Amino acid sequence: MFVAVATILAGTQAHAQSTTGAITGQAPVAAGETVLIQGDSGLSREVAVDDKGRYAAGQLPLGNYTVILRKNGAEVQKRSGVALRVGASVDVSFAAQEAQALDAVTVTGNALPAIDVAAVDSRSVITADQLAKLPLARNADEVARLAPGVIANSGGYTGPTGQRLNSFGGSAASENAYYINGYNVTDPQRGLGGISLPYGAIDQQEVYTGGYSAQYGRSDGGVINQVGKRGTNEWHYGAQILWEPDFARADSVNTYYTNGLPASPVAGSLYKPNRPNRDWVTTVSSYVGGPLVKDKLFFFLAGEFEREEGVTHNAVDNVSPDVHYRYDSPRWYGKLDWNITDSHILELTSASSKRETQGTIYDYDYTSGVRGDRIGTADNIKTGGDLWSAKYTGYITDNLTVSALYGKMKLDQYDQPGDYDESLTYVDGLINQNPALNGGSPRGNNQTVQTLVDPGRSTRSTNTRIDVTYTLGDHTLSAGIDNQVTQAIDQGSTASAGGYYWSYGKADPNVPISTGLGVPATGGFPNGGQGYYAIRHVVSSLASVRATQRAQYIEDKWQVSDRWLLSLGLRNDQFENFNRDGDAYVTQHRPQWAPRLGFSWDVNGDASFKVFGNAGRYYLGLPLNPGLNAAGASLSTSQYFTYGGIDAQGLPTGLTAFSQPVSSNNYYGILPDPRTVTAQNLKSEYQDEFILGFQKTAGANWVYGAKATQRILRSAIDDYCDVDRITAKAAALGYDVAATNSCYLFNPGRANTFTLIDVNGNDVSVPLSNKELGFQSLKRRYYALEGFLEHPFDGTWYAKLDYVFSRSYGNTEGQLRSDLQQTAASTSEDWDNSFIMEHTNGVTNNDHRHQLKLYGYYQVTPEWLVSANLSLVSGSPKICLGYYGPDFTDPGKYGGSYHYCDGKPSPPGSQGRLPWIRQLDIGTTYRPAFADGKLAFTASVFNVANEQRPLNIYPYSQTDPGVADPQYGQAQVRQLPRYVRFGVTYDF
Repeated sequence: MFVAVATILAGTQAHAQSTTGAITGQAPVAAGETVLIQGDSGLSREVAVDDKGRYAAGQLPLGNYTVILRKNGAEVQKRSGVALRVGASVDVSFAAQEAQALDAVTVTGNALPAIDVAAVDSRSVITADQLAKLPLARNADEVARLAPGVIANSGGYTGPTGQRLNSFGGSAASENAYYINGYNVTDPQRGLGGISLPYGAIDQQEVYTGGYSAQYGRSDGGVINQVGKRGTNEWHYGAQILWEPDFARADSVNTYYTNGLPASPVAGSLYKPNRPNRDWVTTVSSYVGGPLVKDKLFFFLAGEFEREEGVTHNAVDNVSPDVHYRYDSPRWYGKLDWNITDSHILELTSASSKRETQGTIYDYDYTSGVRGDRIGTADNIKTGGDLWSAKYTGYITDNLTVSALYGKMKLDQYDQPGDYDESLTYVDGLINQNPALNGGSPRGNNQTVQTLVDPGRSTRSTNTRIDVTYTLGDHTLSAGIDNQVTQAIDQGSTASAGGYYWSYGKADPNVPISTGLGVPATGGFPNGGQGYYAIRHVVSSLASVRATQRAQYIEDKWQVSDRWLLSLGLRNDQFENFNRDGDAYVTQHRPQWAPRLGFSWDVNGDASFKVFGNAGRYYLGLPLNPGLNAAGASLSTSQYFTYGGIDAQGLPTGLTAFSQPVSSNNYYGILPDPRTVTAQNLKSEYQDEFILGFQKTAGANWVYGAKATQRILRSAIDDYCDVDRITAKAAALGYDVAATNSCYLFNPGRANTFTLIDVNGNDVSVPLSNKELGFQSLKRRYYALEGFLEHPFDGTWYAKLDYVFSRSYGNTEGQLRSDLQQTAASTSEDWDNSFIMEHTNGVTNNDHRHQLKLYGYYQVTPEWLVSANLSLVSGSPKICLGYYGPDFTDPGKYGGSYHYCDGKPSPPGSQGRLPWIRQLDIGTTYRPAFADGKLAFTASVFNVANEQRPLNIYPYSQTDPGVADPQYGQAQVRQLPRYVRFGVTYDF
């Protein structure tokens, strides 16, 4: 069956995550027994009880169900109010003594086992009811941080609509996957987040932290899966207004220079005046859902509009000092469910989540704190996008189920300047100007636009998925395909005005600025005696690229006995990436086998004690980003000048060039031959994961457990930019080559063979051992010990406590460098040359040794509910980077980015740790009795203690060789200050 499905449908594309649940159980063994399952959306399924007394109904749409045991068509026992959880199996068993009664026995309410003994993975599920009660910021990543081992990434990365992204189990923030109703909504260009549903439209949010089955892949971090609400046979509608007023928001803390002052300070030690910043948010939402045709056709429609306004004050060296901004975030969601028959279901989903930014830029007096004249209009930026998908589910027989999903998504990246004056050249670094030439005050102009992009810039994806499930005795067999096509359209940028911009710097006049790039000291050139210089940057990069990712899987969930379940799966992924001309530069069609093995042991046979384990391999496809740089024709050069004057527009005059145009990454605007872009036999990034744990009930009201996890990164892809080392090896082998590549994609930490083109146009192979490349072996390892204690909601209160002790260590974070806030996934600064990787072995940027989370709510009276969410997370490692070695050289052409601090080796973690991140959020809900529970007033306070501790600090200790960087140690990313949210909700 697997081979047939894969062969017939090999040309389609897909990816998905679970949107359904299952009902299974045990019944007395008797002839003529069946189980009838009826949903609140009209779906009805009747399945047989086998000769061992077992029954199972899988892939049921989420909702509330009534489960009826029947004998020869007559009702014997009934369970009502059975609520499904996404991806989980709910046990509804019938007692023999009750089933033997002649009259029907009805049990109302979902008093079911708290432990899912059919699950071998690690995940958390938050329901719409819990989302409404807990004090949470309203996005998918914030909700996901309730799960153990999930922390806010320290790099300050944000998704398509501005939400802060997470790190799962030590992985980089780009290595996660996001889904809406089974559709992959992950940003395909860099893997940084995805769009999400309107908050009130979320039925359940599932967060995988490890161990998921062979049906899913393309993530070695975590998975966030949102399932939207659907219409039922009852009409429901509601509306909500939320308000976060500025008067209830605490002041942010100012940022100061921490390591001396620049050449031309603007306001003494003040670097960024955050205290006068202001911000307020208003959100309006509504929904409606119900039957169009009872028991047959249903719809659900939800809309949400959020407006955030405020004032932000940028750093003293920013060309946009004072910005009055406005963010408009419209989101909507629609779902149509058609029960064609009880055996055939069709679901149509459409969703949109966007963000539009606009504002006005003013001058600002940093000394007096007074707003100045209007400079212009800020860029008009539109991000986020739309998706639609269709899913068919067919219950062909009691044992055979088939499902298919197809959909498309477009993410906008529109960015157009406001009052753009093409006659003005952009100039920054004004605080480094020679004060003797500017009268002691930085001098600039009103050009706020550094680069220009194509207004049609966007990304697109197409997904298709086919799944076939067949139950054969004790085996539940699944097979299918999971393919995806992604595109990045009109990406890249060009420098504004004349295609270039300027920046200023100050160095030691007697020390070369960059030995690697061949940039000498300023002292030997006119006007360079004091070390002042200017850089002319030329930037241009425009292209459209695409990628295909295909996979096939087969899986067997084998109920070995009543207490033992084995999950045996095998997945095969294939990836292919294409450059701007449509030529493939990555072709990974050979089998990439990803086995998934899991078990669950129902120790007591009553779902009160489960021991489980999982071992799996997870492949990660290459994002689109490398097609725009390593495989593209990017132009990015810098030429150094001394200067003798500064004109009225802040541009340097009296120029003397003391370098040629140079580029750290060899970006000289030449499209490389696609045959040469990657090392031969390039392996995909993949990770092995091992989990062992248990869950146990303690009486009727408590569940506790523990789990051990280990993750080992086996392979990664990054770019290697030391082209001279490769060409030197080619020359040693007798080849006459002239490489034009900027960088090569390769597997770091192992031997690689590169393809070059000789002067006659022939391919030649140039092998380099890992020692010749100058590297250690690749290392990223993560281990964690987790314990939890949970009190399920009993009508009065709910609480869950999680503690995780973990360690993430090695010489790479993965696809990103969050300490540098780099967004170039799979082409980070890591591995670009051997010098940049010296002294990198240590704890990784996402290492947080201790994580404690406590959240819950208490129904004080029928009208009043209080809630809280407490998080205590130990800080990430401090980073100190500088020029190379005690002589402050630059052998790798990367300036002050080496793991040296004041000339001494500075591996990650050697400088200590950032402080603990502590946050307490509290909330209350009042539902007056006179409104019959339909009206609610809410209030939440976030970051009650107003602790604005740093998550990330500025890591560069030197601006130039031997010259201290005044910003070193500054907080780059902080906790948000305390703020309050009020709300009014009406549901009917």
